[in-house]
Amino acid sequence: MIIGTAGHIDHGKTALVGALTGVDTDRLKEEKARGISIDLGFAYLPTEAGTLGFIDVPGHEKFIHTMLAGASGIDFALLIVAADDGVMPQTREHLALLDLLGISRGVVALTKADLADAARRAEVEAEIAALLDGTGLDGAPVVPVSALTGEGIDDLRVQLIKAARAFAARATDGRFRLAVDRSFSLAGAGTVVTGTVLSGRVAVGDAVTVSPAGLSARVRSIHAQNRKAEEGRAGDRCALNLAGDDVTADAIARGDMVLAPSLHAPTERIDATLTVLAGEPKPLGQWFPVRFHHGSAEVGARLVPLSADTLPPGGGGLVQIVLDRPIAAAAGDRYVIRDTSAQRTVGGGRLVDLRAPARKRRTPERLAQLAALGETEPEAALARLLAVEPWHVDLAAFARDRALGSEAGAGLAERLGLVTFAAAGTLIALSAERWALYCDALIAELARFHDANPDLPGMGTEKLRLALIPRLPKPIFTEALRRIADGGTLMLDGAWVRLSGHEVRLTRRDELLWELIEPKLDGAERFRPPRVRDLAGMTGEAEPDIRRLMKLLARMGKVDEVAHDHFFLRITVGSMVAMIRELSQAAPDRQFVASAFRDRVERDGSGSGEHTVGRKVAIQILEFFDRHGVTLRRGDLRRVNSHRLDLFGAIDDNVSVPGDLSGRTEHAR
Repeated sequence: MIIGTAGHIDHGKTALVGALTGVDTDRLKEEKARGISIDLGFAYLPTEAGTLGFIDVPGHEKFIHTMLAGASGIDFALLIVAADDGVMPQTREHLALLDLLGISRGVVALTKADLADAARRAEVEAEIAALLDGTGLDGAPVVPVSALTGEGIDDLRVQLIKAARAFAARATDGRFRLAVDRSFSLAGAGTVVTGTVLSGRVAVGDAVTVSPAGLSARVRSIHAQNRKAEEGRAGDRCALNLAGDDVTADAIARGDMVLAPSLHAPTERIDATLTVLAGEPKPLGQWFPVRFHHGSAEVGARLVPLSADTLPPGGGGLVQIVLDRPIAAAAGDRYVIRDTSAQRTVGGGRLVDLRAPARKRRTPERLAQLAALGETEPEAALARLLAVEPWHVDLAAFARDRALGSEAGAGLAERLGLVTFAAAGTLIALSAERWALYCDALIAELARFHDANPDLPGMGTEKLRLALIPRLPKPIFTEALRRIADGGTLMLDGAWVRLSGHEVRLTRRDELLWELIEPKLDGAERFRPPRVRDLAGMTGEAEPDIRRLMKLLARMGKVDEVAHDHFFLRITVGSMVAMIRELSQAAPDRQFVASAFRDRVERDGSGSGEHTVGRKVAIQILEFFDRHGVTLRRGDLRRVNSHRLDLFGAIDDNVSVPGDLSGRTEHAR
């Protein structure tokens, strides 16, 4: 259990920790000279309930930022009030900070009890009770103590051990995070960082990342609760000896976070809840400047109220925090804000969303998302989030931003019965109900498209994606289409999607035009059919209309565009494939030249010079077959690819075609 002191300057915090543990936490020369704590001090007390770790914080108002760096990692508050002074300004501010950080377990030490008689003690205890009323420490026991005479020290130690026995250790099933409060170099060891483990666990040899800088490091050794250990766990005070390229004491500073590499995702724009302290002199408006304290970090920031135009003193609501520089954080973490002059604490709250949008941050849809994300239990938050726009969640990012375990996303999906898609490093989830609605909407959209466009083979995948709600990311949409297609409801054809029962149909006008064109592609002209411009002149139709119809017929498998605007009947292309096969069979080395193909085609043509194919057209036809893999070209020679012979029509399976890609005899498939 980590115990943090809190209280006004010169109320005996350091002396009390020394009396409890035998350790003087003032380690700096200036602290010794001035008699006040300036930086964080640390001490440890081995007990039958485990080792108690103490963080001694400065009480001076100038060092509130240092106090916050230590208080963010404590489990139990030791609030200190001197019997002679009573409740003082920093007593009130420290208590407010403990409240804002969500620390609700603690005890009050009435120090310098030897300087007060019974009446004075009773008076100060009444002040303390009034101070604690309505706070997280309401009802905390008050123990009179004196570091000078030893009065009450044993009683206070008993109270702390009792609290430690009742303390439920932090769960370690999350991913590892440690908030750095010190970084130094140790002779013979190298770089050492200390801090409180906020979540998860770390072991010797583990790879870690220093965030937000992104430095990669390895843990060489660990001291947990002031003892050499193989592992550090959530709630422990740890010292980590780190090694790695560019890892030095100067490269790591207070405010950094050492964490599991998968958690490294710094942010500089966060949506959060905020409670404004009642003593704030005026409401907080748009772009209100503050000092933002989170973990051991302190960063300049501006606030943008979300749930109202302004937030009044004593009120609260949602805000967007825009930071001056990125930090490492987790959703659910507590934070505190102070004014830019460091004179007063303004308020604090809980981080809700680390990936806050810069635009449309106050729309009803966005506020609904924040209401869902505000749930403290991950399962409840995820269930609510899937019930609002955009209706899907990246489970990997959801688990990462909450520092949940690496398998937490899959576990949440299983418990909630979610439908998941893994693609492009993400794990997208929808509720089962939303997935069913999505499938129905997709089928209905395709049916509407087919009704309106019977002459098209299908709907473009991107057009279909943009027409549906939710609008899934492209890789996820592709995976969703494949899953639906596996069920047989729809068919995927390159960039087109169609219902399984859909067939392209010509309009009546196109049917009549095709009846005019088809004979002109057959007969004596079949190996050198007229081009689009020629067909336009023959039929009196515009070239674009002829081109559109021919491309549609190509998608229907009736014609093939061998060269630009040069369409052949599919049956003619099939007969030319048969000619190529025959040429390959007849050639001694199973290879033929373009002139041989030209001569072979002309033998099947009219034989009249008027209708000769010519070398140019023969080359265009062969290049068409090259593009489709029917022929394989090497220099001026070509050979048949037996595996592609059936691409443009049926091939007799009983005919042997020698010389396939591997040089072995194969049957055409």
